[in-house]
Order: sequence, then C-alpha cells, then structure tokens
Amino acid sequence: MSTITSVSASEILDSRGTPTLAVTVATKHSSGTFHVPSGASTGSHEAQELRDGDVKRFNGKGVLKAIQNVNEVIAPVLLGKSSSNQEEIDRVLLTLDGTEQKNKLGGNAMIGVSVAVAKAAAAESGHPLFVYLRTLANIRPSRQSPLLYMNLVNGGAHAHSRLAIQEYHLVPQTESITEGLEIGTAVMRKLETKLRDQFGPSAANIGDEGGFAPDIIEADKPLALLWETVCELGFENKAKLAIDAAASEFYGSGVYKLSGQNMDPDDLASWYRSIAKRFPMVSIEDPFTEEAFDDFTKLNDGTVMIIGDDLTTTNSERLRKALDAKSISGIIIKPNQIGTLSETLETMRLARDGNINCVVSHRSGETEDTFISDLAWAFGTFGIKAGAPRRGERVVKYNRLLEIEKLHGD
Repeated sequence: MSTITSVSASEILDSRGTPTLAVTVATKHSSGTFHVPSGASTGSHEAQELRDGDVKRFNGKGVLKAIQNVNEVIAPVLLGKSSSNQEEIDRVLLTLDGTEQKNKLGGNAMIGVSVAVAKAAAAESGHPLFVYLRTLANIRPSRQSPLLYMNLVNGGAHAHSRLAIQEYHLVPQTESITEGLEIGTAVMRKLETKLRDQFGPSAANIGDEGGFAPDIIEADKPLALLWETVCELGFENKAKLAIDAAASEFYGSGVYKLSGQNMDPDDLASWYRSIAKRFPMVSIEDPFTEEAFDDFTKLNDGTVMIIGDDLTTTNSERLRKALDAKSISGIIIKPNQIGTLSETLETMRLARDGNINCVVSHRSGETEDTFISDLAWAFGTFGIKAGAPRRGERVVKYNRLLEIEKLHGD
C-alpha cells in the first residue's frame, strides 16, 4: 500500500450554509476526500468542533483554524505513513491532540483526516469503500442491509416550530433498499398533501433534515398522521415508526416540556409507553436527558428498542456505562461525535458484542458525502438515519445505498 504524499483541507459549506471542512488525503496512486458534517442538537460529551470565533466572518462559525491544524500540524506528521494502517494514523491524531474531547486540533479536523485516509486506502486497494472498511474491524452484523430511518417530520432543534420531539421516522420493514425508498417516498408525498389540507400550506415547510416542519404542539399528532398515511397506502405490514425525542433539548429546571405540559421523568415515560401501545414503534431515541442513565434503564424493558445518542456520543466509555446499567438496546453511530474512524469502529464492535444494535446517522448540517452509507452497509448495521428523501445532501446517501445494493446483487 502506498504511503501518504499529501494532506490538505479547505473550507466548504454544509446544508445550513455553515462552514465546514473538506479534507483530502493523497497517495502516489490514489486519493480520498471527506466532507465533514455538523450537528445542531449535540451531546455535551461529543468531540468538539474547532470554530474560529470571528463574528465578522460567518458569525464566528468559520473553520480556518481547523484547516490550519490539518495543513500545518497534522499533514507534516502523516507524510510517508501507510494509508492502510488506519489505527496507526488515528493514534498519531490522538497523540497530537492530547485532549479528551479533541479541543486542541478540533474533532472536525481529526475526523476529516481520519476518514479521508480510509477513503484513499480503499481507492488504492481497488475495492469499494464498504468492502475495504470490513478489513479494518470485525463487527457482528445485525442485518444484511440497514433499515432506512426516514425522518419525515422534523421538530426540536431541526425546525422552527412548537413541536418538541425532534424526529419522527418512517422505517420500512424490508431488506430491499429499493423497496424501502418506494415506500418512503410514497408516504412522504401523501403526508405532504395531508399536512397542507389539515394545517395549511406552511405545514409542509421543510426542516433541516428534509422532513416536514408543521407548527403544531401535540407531540403524538405526527405519529397519528404518519400511521394514518401508511395505512391509507396499504403499507401497514411493511412499515413501522420511530422517534428521536432528543429530550435534552426540551429539558430544563428539572422538568421536560412536552405538548405544552411540564413532565417529570415518570410522566414522560408514561407518554412513551402510551405511544408504543398506540403505534408500531421500532425505537425511541434519547427519551431522557443525556445523564439520565437510570431513567433510560427503567424504560428499556424490551417493549421497544431504546437508543442512546446524546447519552453515548459514539464513545466507548459512555457505552460501557450504558451497558453496565442496561440503559439501552441500540446506539447511534456518528463518526464526528468521537473524532476518529478507529474509535468509531471500536464503539460499534463493543456495542455488537453487548448485543446492542447500531444505527449509523447523518447530522443535521450535512454535505454531499456518502461515507455513512458505506459504513452502515459494511457492517450490517440495524439501521441508517439519512433524513427525508428530498434534499440533495440526504438523497445522495440513499442513492449510494442503491448503488451498493446493485453491486451486492451483481
């Protein structure tokens, strides 16, 4: 495998018009580029993005400091190293940074380099990225192909509305990516008409992740509308629902504020149990605030899959704590939450060894990059969250899954 000949970064925009990094790693015969995503609803234990803080430029959100770290600090150290030795590359990055949350170099700089190295090595190998990734870790699959978590209604930090729950997902129950997308797009189109008819044209406005962002307050209403739409189309045996509550976003002063009411953890748990009885729910993500391991545990009774995101932040130590407490049965995997690909794969391995399902996820501030599609397919994750199939930065990830499905079939 060729050695690294150059590492460079530049500033691009994500789907919210906010600066992020494009990092390219080149060898003599290949190259790989990764466009780094960014979250709006973030856990406090995530790897920290490095932003410039100059309010005169992109309101302080520029990433020139992170780019400088890639070009002037990281690049000289990686030149001449083998692109195929992912663990060594990531150890170098971790040593250079030396902080728990990647505050020095920036988690955005580090994950950009880490994934770009893997892409360059995959290109050098002549294999598709999803095939190459399997050489980096031995992770027990949950499925042959990931379930599509299609975020058709956006609320919380992803929309300017009164809807506290952040994501309402349609989850087609099929091994076929093609069939899943057929179901998802049909439901999306009919739901749009239903929202316009019931709440007016503005109810079909689009949120950060491509789903509709109706200004309604009743947290169970989107579930009712989604399931009604599914049944009207005859898909009741081919689809289920899921939510990402992102409860840290509507928690404050010791209470959760949902549907215009103040709730304690027991009240909120009762609400989750009620929707699990009314609707066919696959999973509930982040049902409580990010330190409420005990509340997660009480809800994680096997009725519905309880997923950690802000709770676990793709961090193996946070995951171990959740495993010990039996707090979750699923975990969200976001490489930029932890800062290197090797750490991401270690968290995925640990999760599957503990019989925890992995759901690979995009971020609300996305790019045209398709790495997460290859990651989800490579390791047979339970699911993939890529938003609604209607904005370019989301659709490109579904299109990559279609490509991989065809390659797999051939």
